[in-house]
Amino acid sequence: MVALSCQFQPLVCKSYRSNRRTRPSAFCSMQPSQNNIKVIINGAAKEIGRAAVIAVTRARGMEVAGAVDSYLVGEDIGNVCDMAEPLEIPITNDLTMVLGSISQSKATGVVVDFTDPSKVYDNVKQATAFGMRSVVYVPKIKLDTVSALVAFCEKASMGCLVAPTLSIGSILLQQAAISASFHFNNVEIVESRANATDLPSSDATQIANNLSNLGQIYNREDISTDVKARGQVLGEDGVRVHSLVLPGLPSSTTVYFSRPGEVYTLKHDITDVQSLMPGLILAIRKIVRIKSLVYGLEKLL
Repeated sequence: MVALSCQFQPLVCKSYRSNRRTRPSAFCSMQPSQNNIKVIINGAAKEIGRAAVIAVTRARGMEVAGAVDSYLVGEDIGNVCDMAEPLEIPITNDLTMVLGSISQSKATGVVVDFTDPSKVYDNVKQATAFGMRSVVYVPKIKLDTVSALVAFCEKASMGCLVAPTLSIGSILLQQAAISASFHFNNVEIVESRANATDLPSSDATQIANNLSNLGQIYNREDISTDVKARGQVLGEDGVRVHSLVLPGLPSSTTVYFSRPGEVYTLKHDITDVQSLMPGLILAIRKIVRIKSLVYGLEKLL
């Protein structure tokens, strides 16, 4: 068996202090540069939003300029993220107010959207109205919404990234799976998640979509079976997905390819939300140079 395994270990976030006791070096927003990308985190109180605040604060060339959420309104986002010192940026539930404040500075701005599918279109529309790009990571966003955003962003000549995943490891797995699909006649996707929300996952669905319409029919021996234990078929080419719900397991996606005498396995595990941050920082840096909608972070790699 040939196995390719990518595992992400938890990253412990610490505040690193300089020689001056009163000013942590991580907080670049204490003396913001006029050239920094101003980043608004929409959904800042969520786990991924808090991780994004820390990642943006530590990244060169950008700074957190606003934190939007309906939860913990009024709380300093630095305190919410357990930073050593407050960022002096209170959480607000008014995206328009934050956009208006930043637009007056004429700085380059990006709104990172971690909200929900029903709010994405209006959020991107608001950001565009104030001359700001958007990075959207909202699993299960509807294709109708994406199509509407494509037309809107093209007309407005404003960049927007809609990312089914921000994990670079997940994208590499998808690319490897496409390459393997031309050499194997059987493929099954097995995923594990800690809870039963939205299964099959967006990762498994994306992989199945990528493997479909390539001129290959998989699992011909029982492609039409209705035995439930054989998993759910996604698309018309026979790609099957099996979803495990087991609290305590990492978020894992495994793609099995086989032919007589050989099994090829691709596996990717996510053990911490920190694994999404390199992809997010990359997306923020890239989207400021784009004037249309891009679907999929892989197009920016």
